[in-house]
Amino acid sequence: MTALHEVDSAEIHVLVDNVTDSLSSVPSFVETELAGLGRRRHGHWVLAGSCLCCAAHGLSCLVTVRHGDVAKTLLFDTGPEDRTFEQNVSRLGADLSTVEAIVLSHGHFDHGGAMLRALQIIRDRNGGREIPYYAHPEMFRSRALKMPNGSMLMLEDVPSIEALTAYGAKVVNTTEAQSLFGGMAYVSGEIARVTPFERGFPGQHRRTLDGKGWELDELIMDERFVAVNVAGKGLIVFTACSHAGVVNVLKQAKASFPDVPLYAVAGGLHLSGANERIIPETVAALRDFGLTVIAAGHCTGWRAVTALANEFGDKTLVPLAVGKRFSF
Repeated sequence: MTALHEVDSAEIHVLVDNVTDSLSSVPSFVETELAGLGRRRHGHWVLAGSCLCCAAHGLSCLVTVRHGDVAKTLLFDTGPEDRTFEQNVSRLGADLSTVEAIVLSHGHFDHGGAMLRALQIIRDRNGGREIPYYAHPEMFRSRALKMPNGSMLMLEDVPSIEALTAYGAKVVNTTEAQSLFGGMAYVSGEIARVTPFERGFPGQHRRTLDGKGWELDELIMDERFVAVNVAGKGLIVFTACSHAGVVNVLKQAKASFPDVPLYAVAGGLHLSGANERIIPETVAALRDFGLTVIAAGHCTGWRAVTALANEFGDKTLVPLAVGKRFSF
């Protein structure tokens, strides 16, 4: 079993998400974008549009874990494109020089579109050091969505291994689970599909290996989650899109570390679009995990967020938004 040691604390800083929201009240362990801006600038400052982050369809988080005097930071996805990522990093004052690993959750552009620019920024600030980059071989297949008229809507490819390497990534390309930072963080292997109602991403296809046609790829087996184990709390599970199904994700996390309680899940739950039909089953199944925090965002969708709020209340449901900082 891949090691996962207890850490003293974990922090999530949301760099990219589908929404921006600094006006809603938040629990004490969450700081909003505007609160963070005021804290960093101190004294007198003028709130203006030039201070604010942009929302975009995608997700990117800085995850920092601490144990004693040791702090380790990984970048989990980058969102869809360079401009949003770079602007939000700048306006949030996010320190990318501390990033020691990058994890791409799965091979979709809204999670990997700014990877090359992220590598440039990180290496500009860390003295040019190479960055471990955790990937799955199937992430690099070309993908498309089959439209009602039978045509294929192409999805932009994520950067290739060759491009990543040229930009200073040391690509770890494997289907197996990986231990990061000496066991302070964990990247899952392929997620077992055991829940009957969670069937992936309806209509997604990928190029056949000979490059001549398309084949159904609704399960998206390259998707992985990241987990950390915070002392006194338990597992914090980061799931960027939950194409595997958030219930499958949490079942695998629990099976991987059976002696560690589940504490929080953070990320996109992909209960929008065609998957709105499984909102009731998903919400019902989530009750069994006893989660203290559900930090849902990105592709979760407002209908699912509403259903989660109605079921779990605002002591458990804490939606993601650009610039939010979660401290566990």
